[in-house]
Amino acid sequence: MDLVSIAVITAGFLIYSLISGRLQGTVITAPLVFIIFGYAVGTGGFGIANVEFDHSAIHFIAEFTLVLVLFTDAARIDLSRVRRDHNLPLRMLIVGLPLAMLSGALLASWIFPEFSVWEAALLAALLAPTDAALGQSVVSAKVVPVRIRQAINVESGLNDGIALPVVLLLAALASSQHGGTEAGEWLRFGLLQVTLGPLVGIVVGFGGARLLDTAINRGWVGESFQGIGILALALFTFAAAELIGGNGFIAAFIGGMVFGNSIRNSCTFLFEFMETEGQLLMLLTFMVFGAVLLPNGIAHITPAIFLYAVLSLTVIRIIPIAISLLGAGLRLPTKLFLGWFGPRGLASILFVLLILEESEMLHREELLSITVITVALSALLHGLSAAPLANLYGRMTAAMGECEENQPVAELPLREGLVSTENDSDRIMNK
Repeated sequence: MDLVSIAVITAGFLIYSLISGRLQGTVITAPLVFIIFGYAVGTGGFGIANVEFDHSAIHFIAEFTLVLVLFTDAARIDLSRVRRDHNLPLRMLIVGLPLAMLSGALLASWIFPEFSVWEAALLAALLAPTDAALGQSVVSAKVVPVRIRQAINVESGLNDGIALPVVLLLAALASSQHGGTEAGEWLRFGLLQVTLGPLVGIVVGFGGARLLDTAINRGWVGESFQGIGILALALFTFAAAELIGGNGFIAAFIGGMVFGNSIRNSCTFLFEFMETEGQLLMLLTFMVFGAVLLPNGIAHITPAIFLYAVLSLTVIRIIPIAISLLGAGLRLPTKLFLGWFGPRGLASILFVLLILEESEMLHREELLSITVITVALSALLHGLSAAPLANLYGRMTAAMGECEENQPVAELPLREGLVSTENDSDRIMNK
């Protein structure tokens, strides 16, 4: 990337930062802005940003961002509060997520008969995680009952880490059919990935929490270095797992979960990181997506790809979620609301970049194109519909009075940081 490209890209970030407050809560979401901006300066638009798809910098950014997203997503979810208050996202994760993968795989096999069983299942797993950032107005809108917006928030915080082992295993199985590797080798690979990775995550996450607690209690660590410490811990977890043959991404997710639920001091430094450095990395990923991946996806789009993208955002998502919420006492509009607001975003982008770099399979380009078109369509449709539907649904639930939707629950931080509440003592940072 030359200096002209760097100047244009940084100018774009500067301009958006100056007007970001005016755009907050509108139909113009940050991911949508940076996807369009990336497309405009990339090969699909004016061709200012000269970045190749196989450029090592793209994969480095993707892997670096994925490690931090997995770690911080897991760390911000207080599992004790989830078990106590948030049964809706648990239903959506335990029942809805597997059903979405199954239905997505079945429809992929029907629409793309050239895909192997493992490739069809891999496509469904790539598009199963959700990204609440693409519908930010929903999870931050006070008109939406806290129980409902937190269901979307908690689900999106955990489903990427839950889907990751499935994605890695299916990618390995799909590659084995094309590469001719013996099944025993893939079995050994899978066992090492799902055992050593979590083990490292547990040890490093718990040990890091105890070390940081001790340093804070004794006044050894400056407040500004707490964020640096959490960044180093996330990357160390990844590296340690990879060094012993485990999966670093799974280790980062488990490590973040153990760290966030073990540390006894305030997690202010973690949330501040999510609001600044983490936000920058995520928006940079969306910009790269628009500049590099979206033109490739548009160039290879077919009616079948567009059909699957639409189905992925609708029936493949909405029906499993509605099934998972049976017996929860929720009204039909709520089930549809929760089903619709499962945007596909950051996790799907990072997952597909990861497997395309490390896997060999026959239909790599098709998998990339379908994922790209689905994410782009989701960014557009969920971004434009988030604010209007949040306001409409908020007025609807306000008229319901006492109901399951309006039951009080604890608020958990969003990926973008803490949300203000009527009572500051309810904040998750005061564990």
